[in-house]
Amino acid sequence: MEPGDAARLGPGRAARAPPPRLLLLPLLPLLLGRGLRVAASASSGAAAEDSSAMEELATEKEAEESHRQDSVSLLTFILLLTLTILTIWLFKHRRVRFLHETGLAMIYGLIVGVILRYGTPATSGHDKSLSCTQEDRAFSTLLVNVSGKFFEYTLKGEISPGKINSVEQNDMLRKVTFDPEVFFNILLPPIIFHAGYSLKKRHFFRNLGSILAYAFLGTAVSCFIIGNLMYGVVKLMKLVGQLSDKFYYTDCLFFGAIISATDPVTVLAIFNELHADVDLYALLFGESVLNDAVAIVLSSSIVAYQPAGLNTHAFDAAAFFKSVGIFLGIFSGSFTMGAVTGVVTALVTKFTKLHCFPLLETALFFLMSWSTFLLAEACGFTGVVAVLFCGITQAHYTYNNLSVESRSRTKQLFEVLHFLAENFIFSYMGLALFTFQKHVFSPVFIIGAFVAIFLGRAAHIYPLSFFLNLGRRHKIGWNFQHMMMFSGLRGAMAFALAIRDTASYARQMMFTTTLLIVFFTVWVIGGGTTPMLSWLNIRVGVEEPSEEDQNELRRQYIRVGVDPDQDPPPNNDSFQVLQGDGPDSARGNRTKQESAWLFRLWYSFDHNYLKPILTHSGPPLTTTLPAWCGLLARCLTSPQVYDVEYPPRKQGSAVHDVDR
Repeated sequence: MEPGDAARLGPGRAARAPPPRLLLLPLLPLLLGRGLRVAASASSGAAAEDSSAMEELATEKEAEESHRQDSVSLLTFILLLTLTILTIWLFKHRRVRFLHETGLAMIYGLIVGVILRYGTPATSGHDKSLSCTQEDRAFSTLLVNVSGKFFEYTLKGEISPGKINSVEQNDMLRKVTFDPEVFFNILLPPIIFHAGYSLKKRHFFRNLGSILAYAFLGTAVSCFIIGNLMYGVVKLMKLVGQLSDKFYYTDCLFFGAIISATDPVTVLAIFNELHADVDLYALLFGESVLNDAVAIVLSSSIVAYQPAGLNTHAFDAAAFFKSVGIFLGIFSGSFTMGAVTGVVTALVTKFTKLHCFPLLETALFFLMSWSTFLLAEACGFTGVVAVLFCGITQAHYTYNNLSVESRSRTKQLFEVLHFLAENFIFSYMGLALFTFQKHVFSPVFIIGAFVAIFLGRAAHIYPLSFFLNLGRRHKIGWNFQHMMMFSGLRGAMAFALAIRDTASYARQMMFTTTLLIVFFTVWVIGGGTTPMLSWLNIRVGVEEPSEEDQNELRRQYIRVGVDPDQDPPPNNDSFQVLQGDGPDSARGNRTKQESAWLFRLWYSFDHNYLKPILTHSGPPLTTTLPAWCGLLARCLTSPQVYDVEYPPRKQGSAVHDVDR
């Protein structure tokens, strides 16, 4: 470390080393004799014992103070969430739609951040800074020998000399700054899993091809357009002298990847409340769910880009194709891991009698779902992708094996966790604007980022919609395209990706810019959703069956041994609801005609083989598998299936299910 640098030894250290003390003993004349020397030795020993006792007392007091500050910081966030919930109730009661709950959470976070930043006294646990002129790097852990006692210190990060006596010395501000891994390992899994578990399959698969195009091709196009435009902005900043440190092309691409993760939670909440067009809702929701997964894998691939030679930031074809291979490998591996975990959970719930113990069943479901994220991260894959497809698999298979109590419990449990985690993240965003200690504000970079995001969004929504309309029977209209363009909000995923690495100057500037972009999109674009719907003449008030109606339909038509995705049998009571003349019939026919051809092929295989194997529904495997597989078919088929007369189903027919 250079003489001018300072290493901050934060509250993570094992013990606090006291400043060395020099015990000054008077020089006793030798003529005083042996008795005085023994007395001096005893006095020295007593002083050493007193000093050790004082050190232990100081350490205990510091640990107690640290525990108190931890409790205060957690209490702060709980009070923020409580205040947000009460305000949400007031807004819903008054039918206020110009500000969403996430925007409220950010506002309250900003207020608390201002109070902590400017209203709390500066307290410090630092004794003094030490200069290590013989070392050229900072160590992550130091063992310091003080008078024969060893103390362990943990590196918290580098701080500039100008900030040593400012906000860096406030221990409370450091307490409310969370480790980025908290967001990935604790807060993100319930948000992503809930997105997959609550997926409305009928509308999702009706628009599957378009959703995949927007999520994969659209995110890639947006990433490269934003990255290249921002590289031009960086070059401009270098010319005008506003660039203080290195900012490479790969950094610009990384920024393009993380900022391409859309999170239109505000828009979707308003759509759901106003009952906006279901196809538009499905397109936006499906794109946001999948493009989060694509963005995180794409950013990992860009980080893994390492050209051969001295210039590690130059273009190298071999390194480029290696990054593409890493992208495909991570995504496919994460997808497989999530699907396999869901399948294992479905098999466990089918071939055991856990449904007799709903509490155990719900606990197992929760642990298996959450462990998918951690297992993928531990194996070097992406937990976001794994837990997303685990949620989709659990909803498609495991949900059908659960008891009635567990179905209700799992849905409500993950809905509550999703709500709390999401609002916690948005509250922390507001707090981080004032408590984060490494902000780099660059007006040129921020303005350039807003322009690049707008152009990147437009460059993939309109061209892709044009090509998709060539093969769609139900076209994506101009008003839908404009609304999708308008609804490209940034949220929790972009923030989590940006805060995960803030070590370099470039990453700190990206984080600050991402934070401001999230603020603007949630407040301005989210608040303008309702007027935009009216201006674009997008229909609202499209009533879908409520959850109670859906459950009633299931109780009427879906019996044990009958595939939940199959159409209910027509009769005088159900004919008008699901297959009668009029708009419902037209909607059902359109569903069958416009479901993606890939899904129609998949559904036939799923209906005849996977559903009977993994659930208590579907046709008996003895009727779908070859005769020589009779023993295996009888072992895997649920006994309840043989008690129900299951109607034959035409090959390749599409799904027309009642959403959960």
